[in-house]
Amino acid sequence: MEVNSFRELEKATNLARGELFRLGTALLFIVGIMLVTYARHDGVANSELLIIAAMIGGYMAMNIGANDVANNVGPAVGSQALTLTGAILIAAVFEGGGALIAGGDVVSTIQKGIINPELISNDTTFIWLMMAALLAAAIWLNVATAVGAPVSTTHSIVGGVLGAGIAAAGWQIADWEIMGAIAASWVISPVLGGLIAAAFLYSIKRTIVYKSNKISAAKKMVPILVAIMTWAFSTYLVLKGLKKLWKFDIISASLIGIAVALIVYFVVKPMISAAADKMENNRDSINGLFVIPLIFAAALLSFAHGANDVANAVGPLAAINDAIIGGAVSAKAAIPSLVMLVGAPGSTIGVAVYGPKLIRTVGSEITELDKMRAYCVAMAAAVTVIVASQLGLPVSSTHIAVGGVFGVGFLRELLEANHARLLDEIREHHKDDSPEIVDAFLEKFELAGVTEKGHLLKELKENKGPTLLKKERKDLKKVYRTELVKRSILLKIAAAWLITVPAAGLLAAVLYFMIRGMLLP
Repeated sequence: MEVNSFRELEKATNLARGELFRLGTALLFIVGIMLVTYARHDGVANSELLIIAAMIGGYMAMNIGANDVANNVGPAVGSQALTLTGAILIAAVFEGGGALIAGGDVVSTIQKGIINPELISNDTTFIWLMMAALLAAAIWLNVATAVGAPVSTTHSIVGGVLGAGIAAAGWQIADWEIMGAIAASWVISPVLGGLIAAAFLYSIKRTIVYKSNKISAAKKMVPILVAIMTWAFSTYLVLKGLKKLWKFDIISASLIGIAVALIVYFVVKPMISAAADKMENNRDSINGLFVIPLIFAAALLSFAHGANDVANAVGPLAAINDAIIGGAVSAKAAIPSLVMLVGAPGSTIGVAVYGPKLIRTVGSEITELDKMRAYCVAMAAAVTVIVASQLGLPVSSTHIAVGGVFGVGFLRELLEANHARLLDEIREHHKDDSPEIVDAFLEKFELAGVTEKGHLLKELKENKGPTLLKKERKDLKKVYRTELVKRSILLKIAAAWLITVPAAGLLAAVLYFMIRGMLLP
């Protein structure tokens, strides 16, 4: 009994030590920001506000890393293509690299144009508004990370700016048409991501998994799938990840993507063929061919996210810096080195110390992911953004990625139920035969390809026994419906998505009144 108590105490101590290390690392980063900002802006009017804002910006950046980055690497970890440590290293390097290399020189201070800056009375009110918005978004992301819910960083910032803006200037400051489009993205993003991920998974099953000779099918299809992924990520990177360095339209970006994809196709085709020749003719072996593409996908998604989202998420900090240094309110602000020194390292620290929880949630707690399924989620993340951006649909990368995970999970449920029903029908048709005959037919059925399975079932129904009635089929679907997606996680994430904007907005309004009350003479 004493030994067990000692072990429990030791376990609790280790947990506490780990939590203290994470908290200490975060505090050191915040203190470092305070010292650097003070050293760079000592003597500037209202420099104390800039120091406070920079500290809040650092807190926000860490929460971006902890929550948002998990969507980029979570599927690769869940499928065991990457270890958790490897994923954190890749995310940290490419997230920070994307922010520093391709983050751009100018950032939008009023996210998505949701409020009209002309209705803000003065630059002091604008500074208070942005501080409240930034802090509210950071707190909401922190809460979401703590409960294990991946939410949209952009939506958090939008909610914060909207709530603080209304508190500062009334309801007329908001552009409700834009807010309606953002609200529509709560449905558009996950549904589109889920459908695209499910479509890719079904095509892989039809062209590889359901074939009797999986090795031959893999030699033909995997190079094509890798080329499609290369096109998608090249186009995605040019359109989103590098858009602040060079402007490309969809046609130019697609042509660049096609050129890169063709090169990759001819390079990897003999490599995949050689690797496939050494494999066994089963699904598990074929899964191994998707490891390298998944690692590249995690890296490229992290780079694009760092370039596109990190700078935007700390846009309020750039706005505060612009208002204090320049004394003006503007919809666009230059990104000073201070903002990048906060955003890039902050997101890196956030994913390293607080990211594992959300990485596990996205990678393994929603549904079981193997490498083929993770590939489909990564493809959905890139393709959906490309399609949506050209259609003018407002989408969230977080919602897309998580929707993709749910999409492959629900497709698995459908296919598993259908497979179980078919096996039950086969046993029903063979109910008068010996167990040996039934087992032999089932073995033949399992090894057959899609076309051959169809012929076997057709012959079975023509030559053996009655066909199940429609009601009996419906009952069998209920019996064999296997829940491969955790509904509790689904409900928790959906609830978090729905309340992100209003929760961040309400919190920002409260914080704005608190900040104004403390700073008014």
